[in-house]
Amino acid sequence: MPHPQNPPSGFSFAPGIEPGERWRAPYACRSSTSRGRLIGEPASATRGEFQRDRDRIIHSTAFRRLKHKTQVFVSHEGDHYRTRLTHTIEVAQIARAVARALGLDEDLAEALALAHDLGHTPFGHTGEDALEECMAGFGGFDHNAQTLRIVTRLERRYADFDGLNLSWETLEGLVKHNGPLLDHTGRPTARYAKNGIPAAIVEYQQRQDLWLDSYASAEAQAAALADDIAYNAHDIDDGLRAGLFGHAKLRAVPFLAELLDEIERLHPGLEKPRLTNELVRRVITRFVEDVIREAQARLTVLAPADADAIRRADEPVVAFSPAIEAADRDIKGFLYPNMYRHPRIAPIRAQAAQVVRDLFARFSADPAAMPEEWAAGCDGLDDHRRMRRIADYIAGMTDWYALDEHRRLFDVTPSLR
Repeated sequence: MPHPQNPPSGFSFAPGIEPGERWRAPYACRSSTSRGRLIGEPASATRGEFQRDRDRIIHSTAFRRLKHKTQVFVSHEGDHYRTRLTHTIEVAQIARAVARALGLDEDLAEALALAHDLGHTPFGHTGEDALEECMAGFGGFDHNAQTLRIVTRLERRYADFDGLNLSWETLEGLVKHNGPLLDHTGRPTARYAKNGIPAAIVEYQQRQDLWLDSYASAEAQAAALADDIAYNAHDIDDGLRAGLFGHAKLRAVPFLAELLDEIERLHPGLEKPRLTNELVRRVITRFVEDVIREAQARLTVLAPADADAIRRADEPVVAFSPAIEAADRDIKGFLYPNMYRHPRIAPIRAQAAQVVRDLFARFSADPAAMPEEWAAGCDGLDDHRRMRRIADYIAGMTDWYALDEHRRLFDVTPSLR
């Protein structure tokens, strides 16, 4: 039945449902049937389980730290570039939009979006690469596994338990942000084939089975795709603002060239700031609309009776179409050399990585150099546990705090400019 307000071609709405209204599909996760929490708690009188998860994440210390953790640029580059926090807010907005269009639980999708980057180090992926290098002999470092450690162990806000004691569905979605960790034979999937499943996930799996060999819920899949969409859009925006590339160079990506042609046709001679905003807005819109259409088509074929049917499927149900998947690859292929590995950024990345390596080396040699709450008991730990505690401390640092710690411990600290 066509919708009276003429939605974009390819979209459909349930009869009587207006755009923006909430409805729940049979395959949506439901707070009332959640698999619960590791540690049982009384139900809330005013909030569902996924609402409680979202609120606990927002009020966590790790979430507040995202304000001063770099996305791509270091904090000192300027006030208008994305941080982990602003990126997270953008991901949550997109995740909710996709979830609402597909009849999913918006609160669960939002909770997953808000928590997905909690485990990231200071200095963006540069800091993570450096910490992974430092931890190579001690179980490695993986930011998804670190997120799990934060929400199950490292946050200490409650009298009855460590961590946030989130629902099974939220933990499952965080762990499977990149898809299943095991195949149906129990072997690690390609992402984990070389180094195996991160120890933090293996350890938690012994306490609560998160179904590592299945896909996550549709809500988790929506949050993961929202992450990709936000990355593409805001990295184009930040790269243009920073002068790392211009609009003309973006035409090397056919998808972006088409959008630029459309803007020029509709708004000839538009000044560059407005041109950038029009481009970024269209990138987000095209990607979001594509995800919704593709998911609707896949859901029609699969006809899942419940959320577990999506978990047991042979492929994700929330995904890009082949054309937009190609555009996604092309955009990432453009951004890697022109932004993430830009010659102007390379020296800053090298300095940031050295800050992380210096801190790790100093704390490894002298754990007492860490604050008392982190240094206490280190002498009684084996090497793996001691290094993991050091990694926990460094990973939790903001960019500013990492630089302050480096200044406290070393004579010379880079300015990262």
